[in-house]
Amino acid sequence: MASTNHPSFREAFLLWLKLGFISFGGPTGQIAIMHAELVEKRRWISDSRFLHALNYCMLLPGPEAQQLATYIGWLLHRSWGGIIAGSLFVLPSAVILWALSYVYAVYGQLPWVAAVFEGWKPAVLAIVAAAVLRIARKALKNEVMWSVAVLAFIAIFFFQLPFPLIILGAGILGLAGGHWWTEKFVVLAGHGPKTGGAASVLDDADASPDHARPSLARAAKVCAVCLALWWTPVLALGWWLGFGHVSVQQGVFFSKAAIVTFGGAYAVLPYVSQQAVESFQWLTAGQMLDGLGLAETTPGPLIMVLQFVGFLGAWKFHAPFSPWVAATIGAFITTWTTFVPCFLWIFLGAPHIEQLRGNARLTAALSTITAAVVGVVLNLAVWFGLRTLVPQGAPIHWFGVVVSVVAFVGIVKRNWNIIPVVLCAGLIGLLYRLLA
Repeated sequence: MASTNHPSFREAFLLWLKLGFISFGGPTGQIAIMHAELVEKRRWISDSRFLHALNYCMLLPGPEAQQLATYIGWLLHRSWGGIIAGSLFVLPSAVILWALSYVYAVYGQLPWVAAVFEGWKPAVLAIVAAAVLRIARKALKNEVMWSVAVLAFIAIFFFQLPFPLIILGAGILGLAGGHWWTEKFVVLAGHGPKTGGAASVLDDADASPDHARPSLARAAKVCAVCLALWWTPVLALGWWLGFGHVSVQQGVFFSKAAIVTFGGAYAVLPYVSQQAVESFQWLTAGQMLDGLGLAETTPGPLIMVLQFVGFLGAWKFHAPFSPWVAATIGAFITTWTTFVPCFLWIFLGAPHIEQLRGNARLTAALSTITAAVVGVVLNLAVWFGLRTLVPQGAPIHWFGVVVSVVAFVGIVKRNWNIIPVVLCAGLIGLLYRLLA
């Protein structure tokens, strides 16, 4: 049986480093891996405390899996524990995706590379569609939750309502519903198996550690430090290159995105895609799909696709630097402004959330927001589908239809792993072009 002694900082560092390299499969897979390592194998945290932290992270803007790692790291080893856990969850993916982005930018227009991406795009569409189904099965437990999902889809697809407004409305509805109609709104009771046997390091009955007790002085310090870290690189680039430079625009835009990215990468991509493709013209819709395919093949949060957006945008508008230098700066500022705010949300809010363990109204808000996210992710699937399978001014792309259907059935019915699906789809795209 695993020991329940409090882990040393070194033990935790090595585990977070390991998770940074093996956290494939999107947020669902990453959360499952953390649950297996932290709850079942090592017993560093109890199941109910793990789920309580997860529920809070799902209510936050940004990647819930990375923020969950930050939360648990903070509980175990204070602020530095949270910084190490959250950073190591991102760094391997950031380095790998930077290298892949460079290869894409330099060689992406070669026929064989284009053929690989022709296979990737419909596979990514299938992954997004499977995500809709997976979230729907968990969240839409009754007619109220179905109604919330349908209304969210209508609001964003037909009326182009801002995503943050949809999430805010769902959260308010959930809080009210949790008070007046509990049986219909509190539907997300748990995300994994319960553990029994030996007690955990952070057990159900344990009080929160001393450093997890909220105070005004601590909150002020957290805000000052995190806001300074968040905005200093953006302002420094502005003073150096001018506030109209593409890297500064990216810093400001992705800072805004970090505040409104509720629901994870799939939910925020319509907002980012619309702005990056149509407003800023940093990349095309096809390149956006390619970036999502690359992000699917790397460990870490799927929202790392935003680094690809920043890389290509700065590569395209690279003056006064070489494309490689400008793209590296763009990738850095995009990743920095996407993830630094995550530490602010955790370090500022987690002490208060620790005081609210067992609060049913938080669960009701989570349930309703998750239902709304189903509608938003469905919008993303339709957006990608129209551009992948029915290109503007072109006939139906039947090769893409076949790849999407096969990949979708394999993921849903056969539990195919996402990484082999994406890699095989790329190989099939290459073979298709060679034999065509």
